[in-house]
Amino acid sequence: MRERKAARLMVISPAKQVLLFRFVHKDGALAGRNYWATPGGGVEAGETYHSAAIRELREETGITVSGVGESVAERSFPLMLPSGETVLAIERYFVVRAPSEALSRAEWTAEETQVMADHRWWSAEALRTTTDTVWPQGLVEMLEDAGAF
Repeated sequence: MRERKAARLMVISPAKQVLLFRFVHKDGALAGRNYWATPGGGVEAGETYHSAAIRELREETGITVSGVGESVAERSFPLMLPSGETVLAIERYFVVRAPSEALSRAEWTAEETQVMADHRWWSAEALRTTTDTVWPQGLVEMLEDAGAF
């Protein structure tokens, strides 16, 4: 199974809420799936997890930072991509404190504009009580362990 390394971002607002994007898949192998997930994406050839985190943050949110701290969590699991390929996802999570809740979609790819339907800033309480699917599982605990919540 091919490995897919990814940098994921736990973006925290001044009000101590975490940013999640709502993904709605209308076609392809993931058609009908609907969930909330942290910003982030694949590590490109020649990139480190840190540089991928900085790039993905800018591309998906418009937030520019010169660096990110050490990753606060790592997960590995089988993941089906929209193409139908199943890969071994190796994700590292980084906490980023946003200066405001203002976001930009200016650098979104065509694929992102098709599947990223909405965004929301979530409190710990909202995450604990939602019936929506949220990835990663255990996000509140990850944020608490990292001192972000």
